[in-house]
Amino acid sequence: MARALLALLLLTSLSLSAAELKEVTWEALIPPDAPRIEPVMTPMHDLSQMGQALGESAPAAHQQAPDAPVVQALDGQQLRIPGYIVPLEVNEDGRTTDFLLVPYYGACIHVPPPPSNQIVHVTSKVGVKVEELYQPYWIEGPMQVKASTSELAAAGYQMAAGKIYAYELPD
Repeated sequence: MARALLALLLLTSLSLSAAELKEVTWEALIPPDAPRIEPVMTPMHDLSQMGQALGESAPAAHQQAPDAPVVQALDGQQLRIPGYIVPLEVNEDGRTTDFLLVPYYGACIHVPPPPSNQIVHVTSKVGVKVEELYQPYWIEGPMQVKASTSELAAAGYQMAAGKIYAYELPD
């Protein structure tokens, strides 16, 4: 009887854990009373200089609102959010293990970085092979409301990725 009860409790806690995963949009990362900042879509580089954009010699782009307000209630929540990967670190296997997740293609590479509350600094033990930077991905994991700074931009959030997989549009 005790084993059956323990098994039932374990199954219940596992299903509750799965139910705690909350899918969020980028809008949810902006406090309701914070000003909305439209992205600057003026290109920084032409495509022939894209490789240089990630190198140390690339000029830093001016980030819009590098200390934008964040949503404290997201701290510690298990979230799922879609976005584009901007690699910060690639391991010897060619996998990106440290990256910025941004809401639109080209942010931090082709156009100036968005406000810090629209950037999530993600780390992953396994990483992901990013063959095409224009492929959006789902990232799942615990969100931390914690600022971080990289060579490319300041991020208002951090996440340790539990899952990373391609975002596919429904047919």
